[in-house]
Amino acid sequence: MEYVQERIATLHDLTGAAPDAPTGRSAVIVPMTDREYAGRAAERVLSTLADVDPARVIVALRAPPERVRPFREWLDGFDFDADLLWCNGPAVESLLDDRGLEGDHGKGRDVWLALGVAAADSEFVVVHDADAKSYAPTHVPRLLAPLAADYSFSKGYYARVENGRLYGRLYRLFVAPLLRALGDADHDPVLDYLDAFRYPLAGEFAMTAGLARSVRAQPSWGLEIGTLGETFDRVGFEGSAQVDLGVHEHDHRAVSGADGLSGMAEQVGAALFRVLEDQGIAVDYDAVRERYREVGAAMVDQYAADAAFNELAFDRTAEREQVRTYAEAISAPGPDQRLPAWRDAPLSPDEVVDAAERALESAPDSSDGVALDD
Repeated sequence: MEYVQERIATLHDLTGAAPDAPTGRSAVIVPMTDREYAGRAAERVLSTLADVDPARVIVALRAPPERVRPFREWLDGFDFDADLLWCNGPAVESLLDDRGLEGDHGKGRDVWLALGVAAADSEFVVVHDADAKSYAPTHVPRLLAPLAADYSFSKGYYARVENGRLYGRLYRLFVAPLLRALGDADHDPVLDYLDAFRYPLAGEFAMTAGLARSVRAQPSWGLEIGTLGETFDRVGFEGSAQVDLGVHEHDHRAVSGADGLSGMAEQVGAALFRVLEDQGIAVDYDAVRERYREVGAAMVDQYAADAAFNELAFDRTAEREQVRTYAEAISAPGPDQRLPAWRDAPLSPDEVVDAAERALESAPDSSDGVALDD
């Protein structure tokens, strides 16, 4: 049974217990798009949240107008009251544009909007995705338990094994070897901090409301890595913990395509290099890219051995090809488009809530010939 500690406090699932946790003082944020609408994983997540019974649930939705009312009707069918925050509703977009917050948008911006709303009236905030087919009622209490023990930030980690093969490819084949390659070139505490998290790309994390109001956010897929950079600056090793959430089964993405892993790698890489830039770390991108290819190839061999040991299928050729693809994401970050900390933001959570409510009122009626299923 594994119980090794990292540089940050690591809380293991040794007994299957659901720890005491301040769920009644917490808000849970679930970012969603119409991609998850009415899916089996999202159904499981929301049904389970009804049993967890946190003080508040905020569904941060990004969807086209014609999908919003059907989504709201579907959400109303669950046995708890959830606040629907339509993050790309016209009134919300207009509010952000007026306050100089236009720019890239995606999951990171949606979570940022919901963090401001949640932290305004809750002591603790939990964020988790809605695509975990293995979601359990212990997840929220486990994420919250370290906060009750005076940590400021906790992050989930888990194994990605499904259908007889290893998943978690963006972490395994991009972030993990990239961090190792960077560590070979520069021994810096922030790299030690990032490397201490067993799954830094996990969408499951919790933080105190005070921390939620003090972190800047990457607007899209760089959210998780960017958040770790912010928590390193604000609470460091001593204020951070990670918790074991078991084995996760997630929806899977293709490597290529608009929403594929290669595009996500570009945003994750940019967020990581922005973190290093904040710490004054100069990166030789050509050298790191070459070292990454070497480390990635070696790690593919290690994963192959692990897969064989566990009698899992493994495509060594495909994994090596992904390493070559992800290497192209290793470059200097572009313009800094991070959203400000809420304590410095040029708008208030109440204004966001008001704009989202106005947007929902103006959404097309679901009876206007809009199909509920794709």
